[in-house]
Amino acid sequence: MKARLAVAAAALLASGALHAQSTLDAVKSKGYVQCGVNTGLAGFSQPDSRGVWKGLDVDACRAVAAAVFGDASKVRYTPLTAQQRFTALQSGEIDVLSRNTTWTITRDTGLGLNFVFTNYYDGQGFMVPKKLNVKSAKQLNGATICVQPGTTTELNLADYFRANKMSFKPVVIEKLEEVVNAYFAGRCDVYTTDVSGLVAVRASRAQNPADHVILPEVISKEPLGPAVRHGDDRWFDVVKWSLIAMVEAEELGLGSKTIDQQLASTNPSVQRFVGATGDIGKQLGLDNRWAYNIVKQVGNYGESFEANLKPLGFDRGINNLWTQGGLMYAPPVR
Repeated sequence: MKARLAVAAAALLASGALHAQSTLDAVKSKGYVQCGVNTGLAGFSQPDSRGVWKGLDVDACRAVAAAVFGDASKVRYTPLTAQQRFTALQSGEIDVLSRNTTWTITRDTGLGLNFVFTNYYDGQGFMVPKKLNVKSAKQLNGATICVQPGTTTELNLADYFRANKMSFKPVVIEKLEEVVNAYFAGRCDVYTTDVSGLVAVRASRAQNPADHVILPEVISKEPLGPAVRHGDDRWFDVVKWSLIAMVEAEELGLGSKTIDQQLASTNPSVQRFVGATGDIGKQLGLDNRWAYNIVKQVGNYGESFEANLKPLGFDRGINNLWTQGGLMYAPPVR
């Protein structure tokens, strides 16, 4: 009996210690969210000329800061390559990974990650110089292809060429800046990554974007979104619902410039969302105005898309709201 009581007491102490060391508590204690981002991908996470980080993935982290602190600026950014990103999250170097990362079963289980939500539905494609006169990926047999290691891109590339009985010569380069430079310098015939990455690179890095063609084939499913570590459900909930709130806000027609005018709305869904009724924030360990703060300071999902991706030539497509024929669908905030 004494042995059982001792084990139970130890378990309770361990549980208390784990709770005391939760990510949410640690984040609140240090006063900011440490966010792992891309080393520089236009539209998703990239510092501007003043060194201010901007992008769809950056906004996901800003939303978490707005929810936790009521201040979207309380974020620090850690630029990570594809090979560095998972170790940084597993080790606790960062609190959340928001770096155009594909949700897969291996990462969800073997790497001990929890993907919170999909903030961009994507797929892998190929970009080639227009002068090569290539119209289809089926014409790439024997091509030299630039690709980053430690990515689903690398695995999908091998699968696609094997399935179509074609060969290719890989040029494997870890850093995004270097792989992009290699492609534009002509070290490879083809650059392959998620279509979003191809669109962003062509728009932001090509001397003349019209000189480069994104081929029509999309060879994979790439649901991209932020991830947190296994084993901390409270932090998982906070990050997950911060992103969902941006989608829900767009569904409700709440935007950064209009939300104050809509505080007086008699719509029960709006009243719950802004914290006028209910205790949803408290259930998350946050202020009840957590979602209001996200929309007021960061905007809804559509605003983030318009600000970061539309200037680069992105269409909403499948990333539109479900009411507009897309896949963006927020579970009820209630």
